[in-house]
Amino acid sequence: MSKDNNSRKILPWLALACLVVPMFASYFFDDMFSTLSHLFENPSLLELGWNSADYGLYTSGYSVLCVFGGLVICGMLLDKWGVRVTGSIFVGMMAGGAALVAWAITSGLAPKTSLSVAYVGCMLFGLGSEIAGVAVTRSIAKWFKDGPMAFAMGLQLAIARLGTAFALVMSPKLVAAKDPGEIYSLAETARPAFLGLGLMAAGMVLWAIFVAMDARFDRKSLRLGIAGQAGDEGKEEPFRFSDVLGLLKNKQFIMIALLCVFFYSSIISFKKFASAILIPRFGVPVEAASWMVSMLPFSTVIFAPLFGIMVDKIGKGTRWMVSGAILALVAHLLLAFAPAGVPFYGYLSMVFLGFGYSLVPAAMWPSVPKLVQAKVLGTAYALIYWVQNLGLMLFKMLAGNILAAKAGMADQVGHDVAAAGQASGAVGVEIMFVAVCVLALLLALGLRRDSARRPELRLDAPSKNN
Repeated sequence: MSKDNNSRKILPWLALACLVVPMFASYFFDDMFSTLSHLFENPSLLELGWNSADYGLYTSGYSVLCVFGGLVICGMLLDKWGVRVTGSIFVGMMAGGAALVAWAITSGLAPKTSLSVAYVGCMLFGLGSEIAGVAVTRSIAKWFKDGPMAFAMGLQLAIARLGTAFALVMSPKLVAAKDPGEIYSLAETARPAFLGLGLMAAGMVLWAIFVAMDARFDRKSLRLGIAGQAGDEGKEEPFRFSDVLGLLKNKQFIMIALLCVFFYSSIISFKKFASAILIPRFGVPVEAASWMVSMLPFSTVIFAPLFGIMVDKIGKGTRWMVSGAILALVAHLLLAFAPAGVPFYGYLSMVFLGFGYSLVPAAMWPSVPKLVQAKVLGTAYALIYWVQNLGLMLFKMLAGNILAAKAGMADQVGHDVAAAGQASGAVGVEIMFVAVCVLALLLALGLRRDSARRPELRLDAPSKNN
C-alpha cells in the first residue's frame, strides 16, 4: 500500500514533466522573432522583404483560427473526446503549422507570397498551440485535483515561459547583427524556426508518453472506483453542448475571460515588438534589449510557482489579480513616459511587468475550476483562450501598423529624423498598452468586489483541497 501511495504521489509530477516540453517548444516558436522585430523596420536589409506591418500581420495569424470559432469548437471536442485524442491532433497541428512557417521563410517566394504562406502556417500553429495548451491545463487540473493545483499550473507556466526566455536570448545570437548595409539571408532569418522545430519533435515524443500514462491512469482509476478522476473521458458526467450556455451566463467567468484578454494583450503583444520599443525608447543595443525583455519569462520561472504555492495555501486570489494588474499598468506607464535614453527605466519596467506576469496567472487559472463544472472545464478554458486570442490578434495588428506608420512618416522627411520616428511609434504603442492595462485593472477590481460580496464563490479560498 505504501508503495502504491508513493507511486500516486510521483506519477502526477512525471505527467507534468511530459506536458511542459510541448509548451516550452510552443512558447519558443511563438516568440522567436520578438527580439528581432527591429529588423522589420528596415525591410531592404532582409532578403525576406517583410516590413513591420507584414510582421504584425504574420504574428496576428496565430489568433485567426482561434478567434473564428476554432477554439470554442475544439474546446467542446476536448470535453467530448478527451485530452488524449484531441490533444494529440492539435499537438500535431502545432508542429505542422510551424514547419509550414519555416518553409515559407526559406522558400524564396516573393515577400507577399511568403507572407501569405507563413500566415497560414501561423494560423495552424496558433490553433494547435492553444488547444494543446487547453489540454495541458485540463490535464493538470485532473492529475492534481486534490493536490497543489495552483503550484503545478504555476510550475508548468514557468517552464513553458522558459521557452520564451530561450527565444528572446538565443534568436539574436542565431541571427547575429551585421555591418550596415549587409543583407540578412533567408537561411539566416529562419535559424530560430528550425531550432523551434527540433524542440517540437522532442515535445511530440513526450506527449506520446503522457498519452500512454493518462490512459493507464484512467483504467486504474476505474478499477479502484475513484470518483471524478476518470471523468476526463466523459464516462461519469457526459458533456452536453447545452452546458456551454451555463458558462455564458456566469458573470464571474466572463470577467475572468475579459481580464485574461486585456492583461495578456498588454504583455504578449508587447513582447512581439519588444526590441522595436525598447531600443528607440532607452537607447540600448540589440543584445541589451533581448536581455531586458527576457527578464519577463525568467522572473516567472521563480515567482509563478512561488505565487502558486501562495494561492494554494492562503488563497486571496483576487487580491493578487489586482496587484498584478497594477504592476503591469505601472510598467507600461514607465515604458511610455519615463525619460528617454535611460536604460534603468527599461529594466525597472521589466521588473514590474515580470511580477505582474507571475501574479495574475497564478491566481486566475486555478480560479476557473472553482466557477465551472469539471465536465465543461475544457470548454471553459477554450472560451477564455478564444477571447484572449481575439484581443491578441487585434492588438498585434494595431501595434505593427502604428510602428509602420511612424517609420513611413520618418522616411518621407528624411533619415535624420528616422530615430525620432521610431521613438514616436514606440510611445504610441505604449499608450495603447496603458489603456489596455486600465481595463484589466477595472476587471480585477470587479472580481475583488464580487468575491467580497459572494464568499460562496470561493475565489479567495485556498486552491488546495477546496
